[in-house]
Amino acid sequence: MAISLTPSAHARIRGYLDADPAALGLRFGVSRTGCSGWGYKADMAREQAADDQVFDADGVSIYVDADSLSLIDGTEIDFVKQGLNEQFVFRNPNVAGECGCGSSFTTDADKLA
Repeated sequence: MAISLTPSAHARIRGYLDADPAALGLRFGVSRTGCSGWGYKADMAREQAADDQVFDADGVSIYVDADSLSLIDGTEIDFVKQGLNEQFVFRNPNVAGECGCGSSFTTDADKLA
């Protein structure tokens, strides 16, 4: 599978990359956090690690570390605007549950552990 971007997410990330010529692309992954266990992290990639999987989304490189890949493989990243609010939204097929505030998630693999 892969990590994909909607057109609105692609445009937003492309804008960040155009403003930061030192950035290689988007770094996307997860870390342990919140009440459900995993939280997304996204930033500009400044270097490629030896264990990174790199996905190309119409010219935007997305860097994912090996530890995160199984938890986010197949995720679609969107950027939505609702009124004055705007945010990235992650549609992750691996999510089995989310905390009440929506800041963290769990997977079926977590339930088995």
